[in-house]
Amino acid sequence: MDSEMNGEPKVRVALVLGATGGIGGAIASALVAHGWLVRGMARDLEAAKRSGVDGVEWCKGDAMSASDVLAAAHGADVIVHAVNPPGYRKWEELVLPMIDNTIAAALANGARIVLPGTVYNFDPELTPVVRSGSPQTGRSRKGQVRIALEKRLKDAAPQVPSLILRAGDYFGPDARSSWFTQAMIKPGRPLKAVTNVARGAGHSWSYLPDVAEAVALLLEKQSALAPFEDIPFEGYWDRSGRGLIDGLEAVLGRRLAVRAFPWWLMRLASPLVPFAREASEIEPLWRHSMRLDNERLVSLLGKEPRTDLIEALRATLGSVGCLPERKG
Repeated sequence: MDSEMNGEPKVRVALVLGATGGIGGAIASALVAHGWLVRGMARDLEAAKRSGVDGVEWCKGDAMSASDVLAAAHGADVIVHAVNPPGYRKWEELVLPMIDNTIAAALANGARIVLPGTVYNFDPELTPVVRSGSPQTGRSRKGQVRIALEKRLKDAAPQVPSLILRAGDYFGPDARSSWFTQAMIKPGRPLKAVTNVARGAGHSWSYLPDVAEAVALLLEKQSALAPFEDIPFEGYWDRSGRGLIDGLEAVLGRRLAVRAFPWWLMRLASPLVPFAREASEIEPLWRHSMRLDNERLVSLLGKEPRTDLIEALRATLGSVGCLPERKG
């Protein structure tokens, strides 16, 4: 990554698959800020250009098409695989073919794959602390798919190097498909009430810009990275399961009405409603504490990027229209 040609620094090229999504867009923005030439692939170019991710060169393509991914990855040093099936649909059918296409494109270009990892791979009852290389014990269907996906990356190394940065549930600007924006708060109106999803246990949260900055900084350390890296990102460890709610009240300067998330309804509706089924399967992640140990990340970077919680929550609420209107 640091090689030069004719005395000029080599232009570093990253292809970001899923750049119109929350984590993909955040990583694309961070890489642009760090001087990368960032290419994004999207099925709808006009929508991609309106996504608010600045500095990205867009090309048309579908992550399910091996030829599209290969063409978009031409000359890439890094491929960020931040693409997921829309909603909770067809995970078993779509996730593994998409990573296979990315692996093939990375092999053809000598690129490293970056994967935003999840905690679905783990059973919190068996793994209360997730470390680099922790055995993957997840039993949900989504967890099993993620385990298979990461095994493909591990098996592809060292011919195809990869970096998994594993984080908890996201919040932050543009974290649209997240438990924070889809379950805890109602975007588009001043915040008066919040839903507590946790069931009396601690929970790991990650602020999108911090995760994206960590990816960009880790890619500056290519020579120190192993061919296969599985790195947990600690983020904000909410010990009580109420920490984000306390933070929201601090941002607003007042108490909020707090409702409990209807887990009972998810179980009741799970046979008929896909979201309810998937939510029920990952309920243990909210019922049992599971913390991410960032020892490997700190050994590489010295410290983890960490925005003050109140500042991060204020930026998040502002981005989704939940702050009170200013008078005057």
